[in-house]
Amino acid sequence: MKIAVDFDGTIVTHEYPAIGKERPFAIDVLKRLQREEKHQIILWSVRTGELLDEAVAYCKERGLEFYAVNKNDPEEECTPDTPRKLNVDMFIDDRDVHGMADWAYIYKKIKGEETSSFGMGEPQRVRRKPKNIILRFGEWLDKLGDEIDKRKR
Repeated sequence: MKIAVDFDGTIVTHEYPAIGKERPFAIDVLKRLQREEKHQIILWSVRTGELLDEAVAYCKERGLEFYAVNKNDPEEECTPDTPRKLNVDMFIDDRDVHGMADWAYIYKKIKGEETSSFGMGEPQRVRRKPKNIILRFGEWLDKLGDEIDKRKR
């Protein structure tokens, strides 16, 4: 299987243009998919030039080398007229409709051990991020203000 994977927010936390911290198990899972499952992993990133070279070097230092980088295969010659659409079986990206899944789930899904899917028509559990403390505090103050107004009447 050919798998395209994003860098910022997917392999590492999103700190672009800097390189963020490695997301837990990201590189280990990708290396395992290459080694055990023989999948071709393509790095598909908004990064170009030196920033892209830094991302590739970061992964290589950790033992992850890509089948191709920002193209379908290593021999592809990219020109300004080359379409940016990849011919892959799967994309792994933090900007997915469902958000970034954890890497254990991704591994199980690709191996076929995870049976739930993101198919159309199937009910999906939406994982919402908890509100941050400032928003919760603001909502609490609003409720408190409403209570005080009620008691004054």
